[in-house]
Amino acid sequence: MDIVYIRDLRIDTFIGIYDWEQQVRQTLSIDLEMATDVAATAAANEFSTTLDYKAISDRLLELIENQHFELLESLAEQIAQLLQDEFKVGWLRLRLGKPGAVPAAADVGVLIERGSVS
Repeated sequence: MDIVYIRDLRIDTFIGIYDWEQQVRQTLSIDLEMATDVAATAAANEFSTTLDYKAISDRLLELIENQHFELLESLAEQIAQLLQDEFKVGWLRLRLGKPGAVPAAADVGVLIERGSVS
């Protein structure tokens, strides 16, 4: 299994269960690993056969930036579903962090894995 990854994609959005959190943009941090076959892409030397991390990043920005969310867990599931549906990602590991949410911690969040490696 080969991996295409995105590290520390930062997106500002409205997220949280408290009223004040729905009024103030907070930064989320996304780490994403997606299974792919790098050898097949390299052999074909064809861009259309790879996972396009720029297109994926742009799509995540579009999904997250201008919406309001309550739970990281719900957003993580939406992201995973989008990647599986729109980009045909068979397996992924997603870390969705909310830096600064707990003053004594550098980051808090959720880590999910979805799909299977073919």
